[in-house]
Amino acid sequence: MAQIRSFNNKESSVRTTQRNTGNIDYRKVIAAHRLKILYRIALFVLVSAAVAALFYVQYTNRVYTDYQIISSVTREEAQNAVSKNLGGSILTYSNDGASCMNTNGEQLWNQTYEMQNPMIDINQSVAAIADYNGRDIYIVDAQGVLGKVEAGLPIRSISVSETGMVAAVVDDSEITAIYLFSSAGDEVAYFKTTMEKSGYPIAVSVSPNGEIVAVSYLYVDSGLIMSNVAFYNFGQVGQNETDNYVSGYSYSDAVIPQISFMDEDNSFALADNRLVFYKGNQIPTSNQEVLLNEEIQSVYYDNNYVGLVYINLDGDTKYRMDVFSKVGKKILSQKFDMEYTEIYFNHESFIIYNESECEIYNLRGVKKFDGSFKEAVSALLPTSAMNKYVAVSQGKIEIMELK
Repeated sequence: MAQIRSFNNKESSVRTTQRNTGNIDYRKVIAAHRLKILYRIALFVLVSAAVAALFYVQYTNRVYTDYQIISSVTREEAQNAVSKNLGGSILTYSNDGASCMNTNGEQLWNQTYEMQNPMIDINQSVAAIADYNGRDIYIVDAQGVLGKVEAGLPIRSISVSETGMVAAVVDDSEITAIYLFSSAGDEVAYFKTTMEKSGYPIAVSVSPNGEIVAVSYLYVDSGLIMSNVAFYNFGQVGQNETDNYVSGYSYSDAVIPQISFMDEDNSFALADNRLVFYKGNQIPTSNQEVLLNEEIQSVYYDNNYVGLVYINLDGDTKYRMDVFSKVGKKILSQKFDMEYTEIYFNHESFIIYNESECEIYNLRGVKKFDGSFKEAVSALLPTSAMNKYVAVSQGKIEIMELK
């Protein structure tokens, strides 16, 4: 009998164990396991992001002390010709014509013309070349001549979009007309202005998609100099508006010699006493206004920043450049001494150079490079790498790597 009771106790123990095992909630166990995996992934992502951010800061703040030439090819450049960056290719123009070559020194195209005072506007990989007071405009990219405009009247000012649309201010004895041409040279839109109606147009800019034209007008009201900034929309939004006019602003005691689009949504106007930022890709509105009380020497901009160069009144350096974001926030005031022929923004830095020297600063004010060229440089082009540049001289194209 004792053996039978012992057997029954074991059986009871087994059943009890089975019941306790059956009470485990496997869904909670699986959920906890998944949560642990998510925590590990999140930790890995955070650590990776922190390492990447540290690497980026170190990389952008890295200071270079020298450079080496990693490739060099020969080229020929006409006397008094000017070389410019055209979307990574080298555009060279003079009174006699224009040509384009890649950074390997291979000529992509050549166009002859005769101009007394050629002026140029470049937007990314498209350029427009015209003769001041001439009648013709050449629209080009790295592949060749996209189109030729025959304006028929003296050309005063031009602006080209990323898509090759060109706005041109032309003048005759009684009226000033503003034309919008396609990249092929066909007339897309036209409107005329008079001093009595709106003033004299002194600056024009066309948006990247070619739909909006911004014009700066100068006029006199009761003996006071005034400026108007007008936006014309030649897309669907402006079709029902008189003369396609969609918005505009007046500024007293101001001359606005420059108005420019930074991207589809942002533009700015620079006066002798203020810097005004506008926002809107259909009906631009005034977004921020910065009052200025110093004489501006130069202005440089890209899709994200506007830089104004002044004589440095503090006297410790010759120049100072104030850098603003596209929403009008001042992010840097950088002093420098170097005489410059060009300044441009690239990779959250700006490059200052002349034919013999170069300085590079990042937007934190760190001087990343200060050096001299071995040969006179007519243009310094950026590349996709932060530490490589294309140096264009009279007889060479060199790739220089900072180290």
